Amino acid sequence: MKLPALLLVARIAQGAIPGLMPLPMKVEEVAGRLVIDSGFTVASTGATNARLDAAMKRLSDRISRETGIPLHKGTNRPALVVECKTNSPQTPELGEDESYRLDITARQATLSAATTTGALRGLETFAQLVVPGADGFEAPGVHIEDKPRFAWRGLMLDVSRHWMPVETVKRNLDAMAAVKLNVFHWHLSDDQGFRVESKRHPRLQELGSDGNFYTQNQIRDVVAYAADRGIRVIPELDMPGHMTAWFVGYPELASAPGPYAIERKWGVFAPALDPTRPEAYTFLEDVIGEMAALFPDRYFHIGGDELDDAQWKASPSIQAFERQHGMKSSAELQAWFNARVQAILKKHGKTLVGWDEILSPELSSDAVIQSWRGPDSLAEASRRGYRGILSFGYYLDHMLPAKTYYLNDPPAGLGGEACMWTEYASSESVDSRIWPAMAAIAERFWSPREVRDIDSMYRRMARMSRELEWLGLKHREDRVERLSGNEPNRRLYVLAGVSDATGIEVRRDARHYTSLVPLNRFVDAVAPESENARALEAMAARRNGTDIEALRVSFEQWSMNDTGNRFPEELTPLSKNLSATGAIGLEALRYLESGKAPPAGWIETQRRTLDGFEKPTAEVVLAAVRPVRILLEALNQ
Repeated sequence: MKLPALLLVARIAQGAIPGLMPLPMKVEEVAGRLVIDSGFTVASTGATNARLDAAMKRLSDRISRETGIPLHKGTNRPALVVECKTNSPQTPELGEDESYRLDITARQATLSAATTTGALRGLETFAQLVVPGADGFEAPGVHIEDKPRFAWRGLMLDVSRHWMPVETVKRNLDAMAAVKLNVFHWHLSDDQGFRVESKRHPRLQELGSDGNFYTQNQIRDVVAYAADRGIRVIPELDMPGHMTAWFVGYPELASAPGPYAIERKWGVFAPALDPTRPEAYTFLEDVIGEMAALFPDRYFHIGGDELDDAQWKASPSIQAFERQHGMKSSAELQAWFNARVQAILKKHGKTLVGWDEILSPELSSDAVIQSWRGPDSLAEASRRGYRGILSFGYYLDHMLPAKTYYLNDPPAGLGGEACMWTEYASSESVDSRIWPAMAAIAERFWSPREVRDIDSMYRRMARMSRELEWLGLKHREDRVERLSGNEPNRRLYVLAGVSDATGIEVRRDARHYTSLVPLNRFVDAVAPESENARALEAMAARRNGTDIEALRVSFEQWSMNDTGNRFPEELTPLSKNLSATGAIGLEALRYLESGKAPPAGWIETQRRTLDGFEKPTAEVVLAAVRPVRILLEALNQ
């Protein structure tokens, strides 16, 4: 039975097919189950290489780890045979054939792919299909034909504002591979840090990084690690703005005299490169040349966003340069600068990528425009003949519900890229700010456009979240415990379980943050979207007997949460609000069960109360309000 995407969602909901994420293009159920036991082995035919061999070993190790089955070399036929027609390049490239076909029967599984990269994608699908069965572990009988909708499926990680060690980067690359992402955009420089070693100009990292930077050997190691997983690595060195960290060691590059210091605050700052000095381009050619040798991908990101032109306007020499060249604005000067940098990149075999502010007629048409300000800029870039990537609507630092990201769809073009800016994320918390929502975004980039069922997405995302934990992600790690003191605080966990952490739009105005402020408070321990609250919302909508009892238990627990509390002071109001929310929920249940209407004005009074509770407190939102609202609406019908 061939299943198009919408029917596949239904069969997954019925439990007939494990909850794959991203959903394949086409699935056909086949009779039988492939038993996964200690004799499980993987073999390959056709084109083989070290990348494929390593991926097959990772699959075996993963299955052994997740099932608890020690694997030994089987004596019979391999359980999984990988048929790869041609070797992919050692370094992944844009536009590779990533398609694959996977057939699983009770006798054997066969994975066929045109390229090594396609085989890597199919191995990830097979790993997700292994589930507990009646007699141990098994994979269901299926025929899958699959390929991505978009060629560019990326995650940008900012390591400048908060430093991310190599191990943090690698575990996120493992997670990216699991959901078939193929571009790691590495934001390596900004006002708060220059994070990569330059041997030609060592003061960049010596004075501009607080000692937190990647050596060139570490860069090579990460690039190779990503390539093994079919992921391209694209560096970003932001210019001509967001360059304060460069100027700490090389103030002569700036448009105004120094001295300069690493910026500890967040925002847009005045220091900018002087684009009129020939020495600046000699310096940039040195740095770009070094970086081009470290990063084999053809694409190189120059940032180009949020330029503060105050220094340019205040500089007599820069203003004279503009007049001499017939320039009427800073935007025209930046366009001239971008064209110069593009020429340097081309000399080193690189194609320029930049944020949408770089769009101008001066750029040659091979440049790639990354839209962060909205779809209009991407449409304009397309009209002018440029390729584009959508990031608008995929900003993970906003901490939006996964469904909000999921319903955002890239227009025709290269694809999309989610962005994790790290003003409010440390290496300890960053996994939880990216995942599991990134899995939903990955599905938007890979799966057919009509795959948009929110309920199915959340069910499969929850399963994928557990898979990612097995891979080594720390997104589900307990960070509430440190706030409990010497003894476990159950009420604190209850509060955390029904709260949503807020993102940049709330936190930047809530208090004075700098890069030196520890991110170790309640808001940093709470997930962006409460799984508990979402489950209770579904129960409140259904309201069958079991649901009503589960809601009652939760509401009773909430109503007592403020009794004898030992919370950090900032959480006392939040706990009181949770207790009051529980009381409202219990009263709403009593009215629903009795069939009696509440007194006139009661529903509206409770709505206003919940409105107040839903406002951010201690930089979190009380997600517990949402299921109670659903009950109030049921009473109002």
